[in-house]
Amino acid sequence: MDEIEKSVAEDAENDESKEDESPAVDYDTFSLEELVSSLEKTLSSSPVQKIKSQVEGIKSAFNQKFGAILAEKKAAFLEEGGNSIDFQFSSPIKTNYNNLLSDYKKQRDAFYKNLENNLNENFVKREQVIENLKNLIDEANTSTMYKNFKEIQDTWRTIGSVPKSHYNDTWKTYHHHVERFYDLLHLSNDFRDLDFKHNLEKKIKIIEKAEALSEEADINFAFKELQDLHKKWKEDVGPVAKEMREVVWQKFSDATKNIHDKRHDYYKEMRSKYDEIIEKKMVTINAISAYDPSNNKSHSDWQKSINEIEKLRKDYFNAGKLPYSKSEEVWQKFKNATKKFNAAKNVFYKQEKNGQQENLEQKIALIEYAESIKDSDDWEMATNAMKKVQSDWKKIGHVPRKFSDDIWKRFKAACNHYFDRFHEQKNAVSKEQQAVVDAKKEFLDALKETEETTKDSVLEAINSWKDLGRLPREVRHLEDKFNKQIDRMLESLSLDKNEVSMLRFTNVVDSLADDNDSRKLDSEEIFVRKKIDEIFKEIQQLENNMGFFSNVKHNNPLFLNVKNKLEAHKEDLAIWKEKLSYLKKLDY
Repeated sequence: MDEIEKSVAEDAENDESKEDESPAVDYDTFSLEELVSSLEKTLSSSPVQKIKSQVEGIKSAFNQKFGAILAEKKAAFLEEGGNSIDFQFSSPIKTNYNNLLSDYKKQRDAFYKNLENNLNENFVKREQVIENLKNLIDEANTSTMYKNFKEIQDTWRTIGSVPKSHYNDTWKTYHHHVERFYDLLHLSNDFRDLDFKHNLEKKIKIIEKAEALSEEADINFAFKELQDLHKKWKEDVGPVAKEMREVVWQKFSDATKNIHDKRHDYYKEMRSKYDEIIEKKMVTINAISAYDPSNNKSHSDWQKSINEIEKLRKDYFNAGKLPYSKSEEVWQKFKNATKKFNAAKNVFYKQEKNGQQENLEQKIALIEYAESIKDSDDWEMATNAMKKVQSDWKKIGHVPRKFSDDIWKRFKAACNHYFDRFHEQKNAVSKEQQAVVDAKKEFLDALKETEETTKDSVLEAINSWKDLGRLPREVRHLEDKFNKQIDRMLESLSLDKNEVSMLRFTNVVDSLADDNDSRKLDSEEIFVRKKIDEIFKEIQQLENNMGFFSNVKHNNPLFLNVKNKLEAHKEDLAIWKEKLSYLKKLDY
């Protein structure tokens, strides 16, 4: 009966404060991104009081993985000559993780603070009801006491949960005074006897339900239902006639003992089954611990081993479920066994990754060289160089998969661009086109000799260049030379940097518009929009940072630094928006 009363008291405190026994998840196999995503999903989809085990599992895995990255970064920093005290490292994913963890702690603290306040308030209310009942008995006003007693009963039933440490004592005190009330109620025997009769009927029904539960196959369900019956016995049903009190209580106690004994036998049997499950799981754990991947030399070798370990992992989970008290030690052994295998696997793939990274750097160097000569007019030099670049590319090994498609497309585009030009250059330009080329070369040479530059002369040069006509595709590089010369002229002027930036921009896009180059104009618009988005996000971040300086003096260096950056970004945002507006006005 003590065990039942303890369980009822715990349930009475608040069912919602119980932790949810969710199945264990092997978070050690998750990446940092997956861990943060799991934490975010867990916080948004479950009550904060039911996710402690999941959050702790995610925290343990994240701290271990991020700690390894931190140690690696610090080692590299020290190797480059850095001082340990100066080392700093963070990342957006760590910031996101910290924010989610902070939200979880705030929500959890708020929940339990609110729960504690409600429980204590309810306890005070019940104490007051008991005092009211004692006063009612002491005053013994026969004309109103029965009506007032019913009101006190109704009030008691509407009061919510109280702290489990006070539940049983509070109920016993209340029940004692209820029985006192009925024992002293001499002038209203009819009311008293009617109540006793109704209460006896209710308690007999509770006893019948308890006796029926002894036939229930689901022992856990039966025990839970028994707890509910005890709670109803205490909370919802009043006393019976004095001569019946011991009789009905003994019957209820006997039914309770019967269910408790069955539950005891059930768990004794379950403990035997748990031992069998643990034995099966330990066989799997030992197999994982003994697994030797030292002969793995290639990616295919490791893929085979990964599949074999995954099969053992499935055997572990298929062996059966254990209660938390039994599973924690076994779970830690399982994690340690898989950690040993994963450590060896990570060493191999880290070395593999380093080799692929070197290959990536070599291929990027070839791409950059190919891109640097793809517009060259020195056909003999460029053709020989491009052929050698293609030959060298084939000799370099694999690169990380996530980069392979992108760098191949980039390399192929550079090669195709050059050889398309190489074949097209065989078609000589017409006399009319040659005249435009000669005129623009002459104009460009003269422009380079200009000694005095003004804003008006720059604008006049741009218009004059356009008036000379369009360049053939084969000599479009002259357009780039002209734009660079305009840039140099603008730099020599004492103009606002935003005005200079806008003049450069309009010069380039007007040239593209004159050539009806819609593809490059579209690319330019995409680039501008991307810059706007990037700057806007930077502004949002800086504005958030400003919120941390609410109690800081305005001459604080850190505050001024953030403020100056914010103003600079806002200026940049304005000029990029102006560029976007200019692009939208073009008809192409």
